[in-house]
Amino acid sequence: MNFLVLFNLNIFILKYLKIPKGTDMNAYKNKLVPERNSQQVRRRILFLSLIPWNLLGTSASAKTCSAIEPNTNSPVSDALKRTNLALVLPQTLSDVRHIGAKISDYLMSEKLDGVRAYWDGEQLYFRSGRIINAPTWFIDKFPTHALDGELWMGRGQFERLSGAVRRSQANEDEWSQIRYCLFEYPLAQGDFNQRMQSLSGIVEKLQIPWLRVIPQEAVKSVEQVEAKLKQLVLQKAEGLVLHLASAEFQAGRSEFVYKLKPQFDAEAKVIAIIGGQGRLQGMMGALLLETRDSKRFKLGTGFDDEQRRNPPAVGSWVTYRYRDLTSNGLPKFASFVREYQSE
Repeated sequence: MNFLVLFNLNIFILKYLKIPKGTDMNAYKNKLVPERNSQQVRRRILFLSLIPWNLLGTSASAKTCSAIEPNTNSPVSDALKRTNLALVLPQTLSDVRHIGAKISDYLMSEKLDGVRAYWDGEQLYFRSGRIINAPTWFIDKFPTHALDGELWMGRGQFERLSGAVRRSQANEDEWSQIRYCLFEYPLAQGDFNQRMQSLSGIVEKLQIPWLRVIPQEAVKSVEQVEAKLKQLVLQKAEGLVLHLASAEFQAGRSEFVYKLKPQFDAEAKVIAIIGGQGRLQGMMGALLLETRDSKRFKLGTGFDDEQRRNPPAVGSWVTYRYRDLTSNGLPKFASFVREYQSE
């Protein structure tokens, strides 16, 4: 987020919360924490968490800097634009060695193939901000403070889970198989490791069978992470999440949380070339492919314009990359890699 956006957001929040100019923001937030069971106080803490005060200084200020040019390409999280949920959003990591120098500062946990669910103390929400129609018995003993996690049925059950939690009328039998697996204690004090310890204590006291905290494992080396990822993939897990243990809570796209997913390569035969539309008019829009086990699917991403003007010929083979398989055996998030050349 660029500084012009930060300053303007700073001004809006200070005026909305009626915070006097020059206020020490760290002291102000600490004063609010003991009263966070109040919905109004939780809203104030949420607004304050959206601003990285370390970049603006720790005192409230209503000054702007007109010399800073806006960066119109700077993305703002869709979830934060649509909702007021205090969501921490991870970045995707393609190679764990990109953070190898600091790997021992991280904790890792399994990335569940579930549905993100945010509890605000009163209601359960999808990441989009839409209400999840959970049965009353599922949520009536949840705490009055925020929780963040995944609704989960088990590995390889995402499609069944997704259908269950999106029903307008909850199916009791389906929800009896769902667990709420927590990975964050939104708006709480302390670093991530301390927040997870606090969260574990809360869950232990609540004694709700379908509520649990996702275990965190200390990381010592890149090799440990790679071995863990390989082990989980063999068990049909989705991947890993790496979280900086010392990171304080801050909503939005985080530079301290990474999701690490496996990617697989495979080959398939080109059955047909599908024409493009719009900008791709007159070029290839997608390839209809057939795998070695006779599964057919369309592949439309990973191509540059030159490849679209001169696509692989019908009857040739291509290599594609994907993350996982659907229950029907089709690749998820498939992307073109290259034309396949047999050895």
